[in-house]
Amino acid sequence: MRTNLRRLAAACGIVLAATLVPAAATPAQAESNGGVRIMPLGASITDGFNVPGGYRIGLWQRLVAGGYTADFVGSAANGPSSLGDHDHEGHSGWRIDQIDASVVGWIRAANPRTILLHVGTNDVNQNHDLANAPARLSALIDRIRVNAPLVELFVAQIAPETDPVYEARIKTFNAAIPGIVAQKGPLTHLVDMHAVLTTADLADGTHPTAAGYDKMAARWYSALQSAPAALTPVATPPVGTAALLDNPQSTRCLDVPNSSTVNGTQLQIFDCNGSSAQRWTRTASAELRVYGARCLDVNANGSANGTRIQLWTCNNTAAQHFTFGADGTIRHQASGKCVDVTSSGTANGTLVQLYACNGTGAQRWTAR
Repeated sequence: MRTNLRRLAAACGIVLAATLVPAAATPAQAESNGGVRIMPLGASITDGFNVPGGYRIGLWQRLVAGGYTADFVGSAANGPSSLGDHDHEGHSGWRIDQIDASVVGWIRAANPRTILLHVGTNDVNQNHDLANAPARLSALIDRIRVNAPLVELFVAQIAPETDPVYEARIKTFNAAIPGIVAQKGPLTHLVDMHAVLTTADLADGTHPTAAGYDKMAARWYSALQSAPAALTPVATPPVGTAALLDNPQSTRCLDVPNSSTVNGTQLQIFDCNGSSAQRWTRTASAELRVYGARCLDVNANGSANGTRIQLWTCNNTAAQHFTFGADGTIRHQASGKCVDVTSSGTANGTLVQLYACNGTGAQRWTAR
């Protein structure tokens, strides 16, 4: 009966852990050591339903031992002191569609470099339209990719269960995942988490024991090491790859108002949405292109503070040449000044201008 109650609690999002295992104090959220931003994303296994912190404990410890600096990110937080960063996006009882409904907001808030996705267990346990579960996973991956084009996304074939009916469903679902991942480009990676665990590694038929979670941690760590870019922050967007340019101070993106194509349109910040008006591609000639043939441009190649940063037909002039600084600035090569959010504004529609570089959050940009 205890096993059934715990499985039901995870599937329905009811927190029984406090009565079944010792509760761990929930630390303050938004811990950060400035490292590469990794979002653990999923349901109760990501949260660590019966072992607060779950696989994140062993993964954190392996990253530290390996000399990596990592910043786990997310709106939730839990785990013991041996877990150096408690933030995550593990939501007990949530299905794929529920994760999908919230993921854009989480990405906007946390701006992850890397996402570890383990999702689908609750679709199985709730017998929720299983024939379309692979399609829902595919749509979730697409939503992540649109809103974070440069993110390194690791997609797990989900962990086993002891119940033979659930396990048969899991095997059917998992069999579809390699084909889905193969369609999503080189920054989306398959991780076989099912093969890592046996039923002996499950505490309640669904959730791993501490030892089982540690096996998951080892598998995630191996996957991360196999894609070294996943453990390296993006300082400069790669040439030829579209990226969103996020201003962390506002958690909004560099945007062309109303998706305009009119020369002279002054740029703004706006909620990151992955639209064509926010997808900037750096070229080998130091341009930042949008729509293919329009460029980030300094009005009249000016150098005065407050000069308009605008949209203009690409012409490879000095007004359109920019470099990315290690400090997160985007600098106009001719003037040496920075792309700046006017008056350090954070509201949608705040205009973007040229201004003397000053190290403020108004001039910090990250590519994703």
